[in-house]
Amino acid sequence: MEIITNTTDFYLKPETAAALGKFDGVHIGHRRLLDEIILQKSRGLAACVFTFDPAPAVYFGSSDGRELTSREEKRLLFERMGVDILVEFPLNEETAPMPPEVFAVQVLARQMNVRFVAAGGDLSFGAGGAGDAALLRRLGPELGFEVKTIEKVCLGGAVVSSTCVRGRVESGDMRAAERLLGMPYMVAGRVSEGQKLGRRLGFPTANVIPGARKLMPPNGVYFSKVRHGGRMYRAISNVGYKPTVTSERLLGLESYLYDFDGRIYGEEIEVYLCEFLRPERRFESVEALQAQLRKDIAAGAAFA
Repeated sequence: MEIITNTTDFYLKPETAAALGKFDGVHIGHRRLLDEIILQKSRGLAACVFTFDPAPAVYFGSSDGRELTSREEKRLLFERMGVDILVEFPLNEETAPMPPEVFAVQVLARQMNVRFVAAGGDLSFGAGGAGDAALLRRLGPELGFEVKTIEKVCLGGAVVSSTCVRGRVESGDMRAAERLLGMPYMVAGRVSEGQKLGRRLGFPTANVIPGARKLMPPNGVYFSKVRHGGRMYRAISNVGYKPTVTSERLLGLESYLYDFDGRIYGEEIEVYLCEFLRPERRFESVEALQAQLRKDIAAGAAFA
């Protein structure tokens, strides 16, 4: 997948089918948009995702900046889904005031060589968010592209949105989050060495430090899965600060992988948090913690 980032000076040679949006979470509503541009590859169009970086809500201060999917996680998911080109268009004092008509002509038609646009009904772009899907439909015939508006996806009578997913993750309802996302909630990162406490206790773990902006569910133990080296392992994971053994306030994600015996320090993994088991707590001793870990791992062995 070609990635164009940190620049407004680019030109795409192939004709493209573009999906426009924020794509935080890459939930089942976003996937409907992505499916549309993937279908256009049969017409010889390159599947292209266009997103602003940072997201408008972050740039204009209406969001706290916490994200369901990091930039790296989005890239991973887009490529895995078959996207050919990702444009991470910088949103700054020069680009934010761009009139929507100028954006459509200059960026979509000229720079991105767009022939097909998939957009949600709530799309907004350009100065003051004045641009929308209706404007693109009016300009499309003149600029040489078709516009398809994708209706909101509903699940259980409610509209699927990043806000809805965020609420489920914050409450620890990982099963509900999975239904909205179309996959378990993912935290991707590089395995760090940490304190190697799990190995000393007899339960070696892979430790990932989530990014500062990554939205994490409540501290505690989760049934999980871990992808490494193209293989998926059943796992049990802990989100938290390890209160029994340290006073350090660095949030970590530690995962014990079943049927795995290897050292993967420095390697990339993806942790999928499937279901909440119990909250994080302080134990009276390391021995008590060790006994609880045995119970957790036994419970995880039976998790399907």
